Amino acid sequence: MESGTVTDQQQSMQTGQKAKITLYWLEKSRSQRILWLLEELKLEYELKTFKRTKEKLAPQELKDIHPLGKSPVITVEAPAAPKPLVIAESANIIEYLTDHFGSWLVPKKWAEGKEGEVGGESEEWLRYRFFMHYAEGSLMTYLLVSLLVANIRNSPVPFFIKPITGMIAGKLDSMFLQPNFKTHFTYLESQLASSPNDGEYLCGKELTGADILMSFPLEAAKGRAGMDPDRYPKLCKYVERLQARDAYKRAVQKIIDIEGEYNPLL
Repeated sequence: MESGTVTDQQQSMQTGQKAKITLYWLEKSRSQRILWLLEELKLEYELKTFKRTKEKLAPQELKDIHPLGKSPVITVEAPAAPKPLVIAESANIIEYLTDHFGSWLVPKKWAEGKEGEVGGESEEWLRYRFFMHYAEGSLMTYLLVSLLVANIRNSPVPFFIKPITGMIAGKLDSMFLQPNFKTHFTYLESQLASSPNDGEYLCGKELTGADILMSFPLEAAKGRAGMDPDRYPKLCKYVERLQARDAYKRAVQKIIDIEGEYNPLL
């Protein structure tokens, strides 16, 4: 089932966009999930793509958009803003765009009859708030470390140094990464098993902005962190479910049309 109720989607179309949105997209980066979000929201936008340098870093041109020179970044030109808004960080971008154009991607905050009460929040909303922080604050940290470990293991060092770098990488992987990956993947497997109202997403029956945010670290985990369907069947099926959405596939095809290929991982 595609996300959002008919009423919310109709209201979004009737309200109108009233803003020019530009996404500054960097290959093999978190920016792909923002492209997916824009497609999910059926917004009009301009897409500007950038290649990484030979050192696998973001190019200098992105610093002309935002001082940190990272991606994703969007700019928003709107009648109420005296100059274009420059919005960085994936979760921040998702929150901004869903606030204005996609309230159906945020669960209802309050349980019935408990509006404004401490502890009156719905389980769906509490999960949403948690995963909006968890994706980058917890899970992505270990995936970045795993990328560094892979770089150490595959570094072009003299042959007599190779056993040392291999040993260091192996120890980091077996003693630090794998135990933490097991903890996190087991936790996420249980979260999907206990999704509210027997839902197929992390926060319940409907797709949320948190699912979109979680897509990148989980795709990376399937690629290089041992997240396999034998041990984590619900988690792997969940990733496949996200990738099967029409908006996700449109976002991938858009990059293929522009760049000639799509490869999400470094």
